[in-house]
Amino acid sequence: MAKAKTIYSCTECGGQSPKWQGQCPSCNAWNTLVETIAETPAANRYAALAQTAGLQKLADVEAAEIPRQPSGISEFDRVLGGGLVPGGVVLIGGDPGIGKSTLLLQALCHVGTQRKALYVSGEESAQQIAMRAKRLGLDASPIDLLAEIQLEKILATLQSHKPEIAVIDSIQTVYSEALQSAPGSVAQVRECSAQLTRAAKQLGITVILVGHVTKEGSLAGPRVLEHIVDTVLYFEGDPNSSFRLIRAFKNRFGAVNELGVFAMTEKGLREVSNPSALFLSHHAEQVAGSCITVTQEGTRPLLVEVQALVDEAHAPNPKRLCVGLEQNRLAMLLAVLHRHAGVACFDQDVFVNAVGGVKISEPAVDLAVLCSIVSSLKNRPLDNKLIVFGEVGLAGEVRPVQRGQERLKEAAKLGFTKAIVPKANAPKQAIKGLEVLGVERLEQALNHLRNI
Repeated sequence: MAKAKTIYSCTECGGQSPKWQGQCPSCNAWNTLVETIAETPAANRYAALAQTAGLQKLADVEAAEIPRQPSGISEFDRVLGGGLVPGGVVLIGGDPGIGKSTLLLQALCHVGTQRKALYVSGEESAQQIAMRAKRLGLDASPIDLLAEIQLEKILATLQSHKPEIAVIDSIQTVYSEALQSAPGSVAQVRECSAQLTRAAKQLGITVILVGHVTKEGSLAGPRVLEHIVDTVLYFEGDPNSSFRLIRAFKNRFGAVNELGVFAMTEKGLREVSNPSALFLSHHAEQVAGSCITVTQEGTRPLLVEVQALVDEAHAPNPKRLCVGLEQNRLAMLLAVLHRHAGVACFDQDVFVNAVGGVKISEPAVDLAVLCSIVSSLKNRPLDNKLIVFGEVGLAGEVRPVQRGQERLKEAAKLGFTKAIVPKANAPKQAIKGLEVLGVERLEQALNHLRNI
């Protein structure tokens, strides 16, 4: 088989060059030439392709339900949208040592008892993987193992072995002989992922790609890598904590922003059945500056404790610090608190923290942040059976949030008895054991706090 010819294409203008140069000869941009495989022209190529193209009406396509294959780990299936999809390609990224290979090895051991599973390792030897499986107490006998980084050999194994699920650990170590660049380069990652995706679609194999991340936490390699695959998952976790979170940022077969919660143990990753308990502190007595809110992660409501500390500033410029929340939004909320509620913090240091290392990006936490700030400033503890959620606008209005009923039901299930929520989110039918106070303005919410 003749080796494919390679050329260098500019990522800015699309210009081509037979060899690599620091500057694109077409648009004069620097460091934009990447290696690609040159297409060989053929006579009447487009006419022949047009005859073989499967053109059909959209109305004639049967919208069949996509079958799911459970991985044996319910939290992993939740993030995937219900399970693994035949022919689907999943990309999972995370920091080194966070547990990506451990999770996938556990999932393969569950799936391997019923389906053919293949683990392709480019980072570890077969002995290292066997030692990990033994340490975790897993029965890895049904799993086929291939320690290989050459793309052509991996594709040949998929063609001959025909597994139902294959894990490639990791995509940055795989290289193709058709390209001259080193493994992990932009050209290699793009070409190898495209070839593996094509094989997954043709053979109906579920392929899971493990990806490296940069120091900023984003997936390493070209951005097109995330566009090629069907599902993109991020493995998150604090090195000082045993808890791990998996988030879905793209999913063609399910909802995005779903969250799976795990705990790292000596026997691998264990599912956490009640994630809300992770993000709630258990105080012996009521403390000032603490407020419980309900966030929404995909379809799952989570109870999170928001803590605030307001102290007299001893510097000309008071500090504003957020952990787990957006700092610019805190400055805006403090301005709304001063203008519409008459509570001034311009001479106070304000620190806000989301307990448990969770990151909250939705505006539904606004009202809880302001309640915790007022509680700390006045040194008045809030009721530990109270939950608060709602978006606060610049005019001081409290706006409704999505899935308000699910949030209230989750709070009632965990034993909370009072709730301050936007009036539009107040339930029409009473929720057993939960007193709901609907508010339209920030001032009304703070007045309720004084009466509780």
